[in-house]
Amino acid sequence: MAIGVKALGFSFVAHFLGIAGAVMVLVWSIGFRGGLAWEASNKNLIFNIHPVLMLIGLIIIGGQAIMSYKSLPLNKPEKKLIHLILHAIALILGIIGIYTAFKYHNESNIANLYSLHSWLGLGVIILYGIQWIYGFVVFFYPGGTETIRSESLPWHVLLGIFVYILAVGTATLGYLEKLTFLENSGLAKYGPEAFLVNFTAIVTILYGTFVILTILSQGPPEDDYSYSAI
Repeated sequence: MAIGVKALGFSFVAHFLGIAGAVMVLVWSIGFRGGLAWEASNKNLIFNIHPVLMLIGLIIIGGQAIMSYKSLPLNKPEKKLIHLILHAIALILGIIGIYTAFKYHNESNIANLYSLHSWLGLGVIILYGIQWIYGFVVFFYPGGTETIRSESLPWHVLLGIFVYILAVGTATLGYLEKLTFLENSGLAKYGPEAFLVNFTAIVTILYGTFVILTILSQGPPEDDYSYSAI
């Protein structure tokens, strides 16, 4: 299924939103929340790594990986390799990002996995990992038969889209959860930091929307086993 619009235009908007989102989460974490640190007496600096890696890694780089089949005018093997590498980077950053949340909780004597955001986040990273491993084995190395690949592709793509949309929704819940905690601790509800967090969430949603629009639109000339097979 594809809409009658070229993917390139949608991907340009997505690239712009991705850059904007990355800048905004860095301004929030560094400018408003005090910076990033792996070890610190101020445990909030450890937590600050979490939103940065989850947004830049799982959402933005993961979105670039998804769009690569529709936005890059390259041949199939090159796009497949880029797709695989970008997803691997996104997955690694996502795992580190989730680890920093556990690290922050453990060092601050805060319970783990008590919120919907944390439950969904753990589910997303597990499904993301399964998707990557399956894609590597079936579509890259050692590679399945032509029949297995052709029959697996629609399900691989649909699950990938589902996991990505779930990741965007989970990130939005994370912004809401963190901002609620901050406001309950005295942060001004109409202050600049609150507005920045809310606008970062909106940009995240818009980025995810344009990622999906890109893969549903018309890409370069079709080849075997690309997103055009949906």
